[in-house]
This record gives sequence, structure tokens and C-alpha cells, in this order.
Amino acid sequence: MSFNVAKVRKDFPIFERTIRDGKKLIYLDSGATSQKPLSVIDAESNFYKFHNAAVHRGAHQLAEEATDAFEAARLKVADFLNAHEDEIVFTKSATESLNLIAYAMSNAEPGSAFALTSNNRIVVTEMEHHANLIPWQQLAARTGAELKWFEVTPEGRLDLSKIDSIITEGTKVVALTHQSNVLGTINPLDAIVKRAHEVGAVVVLDACQSVPHMPIDVKKLGVDFLTFSGHKAVGPTGVGVLWSSLLNELPPFLFGGSMIETVTMTSATWAPAPRKFEAGVPNMAQAVGLGAALDYLTAIGMDAIFEHEVALTGYLIDGLLQIPELSIVGPNNTDSRGGSVSFTVGQIHPHDLGQYLDSQGVAVRTGHHCAWPLTRKLGVPATTRASLYLYNDESDCDALFAAIIGAQKYFA
Repeated sequence: MSFNVAKVRKDFPIFERTIRDGKKLIYLDSGATSQKPLSVIDAESNFYKFHNAAVHRGAHQLAEEATDAFEAARLKVADFLNAHEDEIVFTKSATESLNLIAYAMSNAEPGSAFALTSNNRIVVTEMEHHANLIPWQQLAARTGAELKWFEVTPEGRLDLSKIDSIITEGTKVVALTHQSNVLGTINPLDAIVKRAHEVGAVVVLDACQSVPHMPIDVKKLGVDFLTFSGHKAVGPTGVGVLWSSLLNELPPFLFGGSMIETVTMTSATWAPAPRKFEAGVPNMAQAVGLGAALDYLTAIGMDAIFEHEVALTGYLIDGLLQIPELSIVGPNNTDSRGGSVSFTVGQIHPHDLGQYLDSQGVAVRTGHHCAWPLTRKLGVPATTRASLYLYNDESDCDALFAAIIGAQKYFA
């Protein structure tokens, strides 16, 4: 299956506008946040217009309609991941989802499956976004557990040569990104999941950069927890997802309304998952918008989106490698990598390059991309990142190439 990029772009109102003195918008920053199709904007707006009420709380018609819409969105997320709807928790972001897991483990009863002590180990990787590093740093500090990590090779791949000495007996958590937001690297999960489960550890997968771009089946992945954010998947901001088949074994970490079963003045018991993890009035309209976003992606086809991005990533890499003094940070081919491509250009600072590209209508990301340990390891203080999505085509890449060459002349 294939799709027409020009037709896809017509679904996104933002591409009707111009920027910087009438220039065409070349949006190459979907790794930070994606643009939104009209169907998603309408779904969120229509919830407020016609169905707004607090879900799971009222007996009136609006409350019933709101609850039905909210739970229908949960089912859409479950279907998208090949999961069960009771395994889907709505949060405000993937960052909150990852913190939820770490803090819930802090609340685990001593001796229980999720309780950590100084005899345990948490394993991460050098390529983690801060959102999948700092919560585990903090959990290690609170519990005395040891924090270890897989190193990254100069080519931007995980070094798994010491996997048995990194994921050891006593390891409780292995947390890693599915696809690096800096390098584009798609990590090999099979060996990591196999080894983690051999020692009784759970695998936490940050899928923010993979769920929007490729087919994801949680049963085939074999991981224990998976998180992603709606706003990177053509959905609204303010809504994230946590999936797990272990939710009923995990204690809650946010307390309040809607997550309880019974309450007295001195004690409380919890509602079954997923409501146990959804205290307070949730992001209802945003969840409905996310459901519409997944409908949109499904209608196009995740296989088709992935094939389009792989081909376009190859075109982008090939073109960048033709530019003198440009160095790609990470894999310079399309083998097990996605459409986020980071690079440096001679002595031009990435922030200066980003500003020049912006003056030409090209939107990219510059900086350390919330991955300081990775950029330090690779010896670059910052990079420029172009990240592709379903609404990009070769003309966007060509505009980037021309703008980079223009910057070289400007800063010469």
C-alpha cells in the first residue's frame, strides 16, 4: 500500500500557511511534535462543543456520552497496539507514564515483585531521552539500587557484547528507547527482552519515536511496559499512554477521585486497572482526539507510513552526505533506523544553523535533544536534527539541502 503525500498534506491545515515573508513551511521537526490533521482538531473541538462532562461521574446524558467517547478512545489505543483495553492507561504525557512506573515501584510493598533494594539493579542505555533516564536515576537513589547502562558505539548502535554482565541476576528493570530521538536508531529488542526475562526483570519501552511511525504489536515485542505520547502521533498535546499487562500487580502513585473502590477516614482500596492509575478528571477531549489520530493513521496504514519514511530517510541521508563538511551523528544508512537524522556542519554552531534554516522556512530542531549523556558520549555539544513524517516528501529534503548550502555560504 502507498499513499499520496500531497493528498495527505491537505488534511493538515497548518500547511496552508506561509512563514518568514511568505515562504512555504518546510516542517522537519516531527520528532519534537507532529502536526495535526483536521479530523483530530475537529474531534477534540466537538467533544467540548457537544459532549463535555466529567467522565465516570455523572448519571446524566452528557456524562454518559463523555464516558462512552473516552472509553471508545481507550479501545482504539488498545486495538492500535494489539492490546486489551484494560491494559491502557491515559496520562498527560509519555514522561508522566514513565514517572508513573518508577514512582509506583517506589510504593511497592517490601518483598513484593516491584520492590527494589540495594541488592537490585536498574539498566538503561546511553541513548535515553531524559524522560527515560532521570526517573530511573531517582528510583535508584531512593531505593539504593545500582544503575547500569548499555553503551553506544561510534556508529550509534547499542553495544550488547556485555549483555550478560549488564543484565545480571537481581536486575529488576531494563528501560530503553525503541527508537532514538537523536540517532534514529531502532534498537534490537529480542536479545534484551530475552535476557531481562531470564533474570526476572521487567522491560520498559519508550516508544515515543516508534509508535507514530511503524506497526507496533505489544504481544510480538514481548516487553512489559510501553509508553508513547499522543502529540507525536498526529494527536493532541496533553495526552500520553501507558500500556502494560502487569497493571493489576503495580501499586498506584496518584491518589484521589475515580481511582478508589472504597474509602473510610483511615483507609482506602483501589479500583481495578486501568482506573487505579487515572486519579482525577482525565484529559477527556485529548483522549478523544488521540482516538481520532489513531483512526487517521490506521486509515492510511502503518506499514505504508513506515515504508514511505524508510525510503525518504534514505533520500535524506544520501543528500546530506553530499554536502561538504556535513557529518551525520548516528547510522548513515536505513538499516534499523527511523527518520530522525542529526548532523553537524563544519564549524557552524547548530543553533546558528537552525536560525538560518528558519529564515528560509525550514523548521528543524537544534540542541542536545534532551539527551545530554548521549551527546557527550559522541563528542558533540549539540546537533541539528531533521525528523520526517508522513506529510514530508523529497521536495522538503531538497529545501533542507539548499538551505544548508546557503548557510555555509552565509557563515563562510
